[in-house]
Amino acid sequence: MTPRIARPRHPVQPVACPCGLPQAYEACCGRYHSGAAAAPTAEALMRSRYCAFVKGDAGYLLRTWHPRTRPGTLELDPGMRWTGLEILEKGGGSAFHSAGTMEFRASYRGGSLHERSSFERVDGAWVYVDGEFPS
Repeated sequence: MTPRIARPRHPVQPVACPCGLPQAYEACCGRYHSGAAAAPTAEALMRSRYCAFVKGDAGYLLRTWHPRTRPGTLELDPGMRWTGLEILEKGGGSAFHSAGTMEFRASYRGGSLHERSSFERVDGAWVYVDGEFPS
């Protein structure tokens, strides 16, 4: 029998959240997806919605969509592979605002989506209103 050699254990480093921030998913967007916390800013909501697309969480996307613009259902493409998020510009959307805009580029395998999104507070919570696609 060969003796086993004890190897030092290295702590597993948490993987950064898909939204692009360095925190682990559970400490970042995961807490919004689970309902443990609400996104405090339009940017946090936008990042968490991108992350929901990455994770395939249609329920979260619908819950964080403005009631007047929310679709009845949402089907996500399970073959879509999102690969990164880049924030291009933001306006308003802080804890002191009732509305905000975020312009971003979300990359996916084979291309990217460029959108300028509008957000509002409804009953104190940030929600996605709609978006336009700049040329």
